[in-house]
Amino acid sequence: MAETQNIEWKQSWRDEYLKWICGFANAQGGKIYIGTKDDGTVIGVKDSKKLLEDIPNKIQNKLGIVADVNLLTENGLEYIEIVVNPWAFPVNYDGEYHYRSGSTKQQLRGNALTNFLMAKTGMKWDAATVSNIFVSDLDKESFDIFRREALRSGRMTKEDLDIPNEELLEKLDLMVEGKLKRAGALCFYRNPEKVIGGCYVKIGKFEGSELLYQDEVHGSLLIMADRVIDLIYLKYLKAAISYYKETRVETYPFARDAVREAVFNALIHCNWADNVPIQIRIEEDVMFVSNCSMLPFGWTAETLLGSHTSKPYNPDIARVFYRAGYIESWGRGIQKICDACKSLGAEEPEYIVHGEDIMVKFKALQSAKVTDRVTEKVTDRVTGKVTETLTESEKKVLEILGDNPFSTYMEIADKLKVSRKTVSQKIKSLKNKGIIIRVGSAKKGYWKKM
Repeated sequence: MAETQNIEWKQSWRDEYLKWICGFANAQGGKIYIGTKDDGTVIGVKDSKKLLEDIPNKIQNKLGIVADVNLLTENGLEYIEIVVNPWAFPVNYDGEYHYRSGSTKQQLRGNALTNFLMAKTGMKWDAATVSNIFVSDLDKESFDIFRREALRSGRMTKEDLDIPNEELLEKLDLMVEGKLKRAGALCFYRNPEKVIGGCYVKIGKFEGSELLYQDEVHGSLLIMADRVIDLIYLKYLKAAISYYKETRVETYPFARDAVREAVFNALIHCNWADNVPIQIRIEEDVMFVSNCSMLPFGWTAETLLGSHTSKPYNPDIARVFYRAGYIESWGRGIQKICDACKSLGAEEPEYIVHGEDIMVKFKALQSAKVTDRVTEKVTDRVTGKVTETLTESEKKVLEILGDNPFSTYMEIADKLKVSRKTVSQKIKSLKNKGIIIRVGSAKKGYWKKM
């Protein structure tokens, strides 16, 4: 029988095996057999009576725990069974913390050790309080976004939301003895990088190894959640356009609901303490959404793709996103991502786990390249009637907005070598003709083609 998550075979006793016992105690428990080959065949052990006395004492003296040590017999050969139960508190061996994962023993260091200790003590990083940010410092727009989405999702009622901000934070369990939790600051403070550096989202468009252009989305986590997806689909992706009768249909190469869920998951589960932003790399055929984080102990990428319980890395942040209707609370997020990809006709995503980094890889809809070429011609013919009503200068403005919906009046004026007043007149004309609309505020919004 091969070694497993809970079984270890040893030919003879060595004191270093106390580290294996430490690993079992910190994980799911297990058994060590002394006097056996690697396949479980019993070969016997010498001085079994002495080991029955020494091993329990060494376990208690070195590890501070108690384990059952039993003498067993097979075919006239004596061997030792050490039964280790999982312990609720962290167990260390000379200051080292070991953990049993699969059939191996690992010494926990760095973030892995921090996460382990927090999990064992019940303390989470986002639940710690901050001393330099107060409720009065928080951002109105972030509260507006939360109230709007929570009401729209039905997760909170109008009566729940029509209360002062401090009461709302208390209701969301984001305050401790009058102090703001990290989760509250990250979700509602406009400059969360003051709390922890690297708290933003970086998006890049690549062609091979060459970076074509990029953006950084800063602000509270709620502001990021409100803006990142629109930015990706307006600026970074090109839709294949087709027509059903007179209805224009846009098909993007990546399922919007899937990407949305992946980005929200990254915002919630990111280990912001690493000071590394969420990174979204977009190529013609693939998109990567990656964030620093670690899977719960004992989990693998396969665990994520199967049925599993909800274990958010940052539970308080997850609660805010749940109340806002951004996520579910039953561990169904990844299933929703897979379902959205299937619905589009694309392949299911691939989850890649590299130590303290988790990456979701989306493959583009295979037909996207072909339809892009066809729809460019179709669009030119079908939209000809619309563009005939536009002046040449209006067409140039529309072209600039198509390339960058976030363009300002001055940026457009500089490109066209005209005055800002002229640009304002052209945009007003385009709005009146129903060609474009403004989405969002004058400062933070963007232009959308109708």
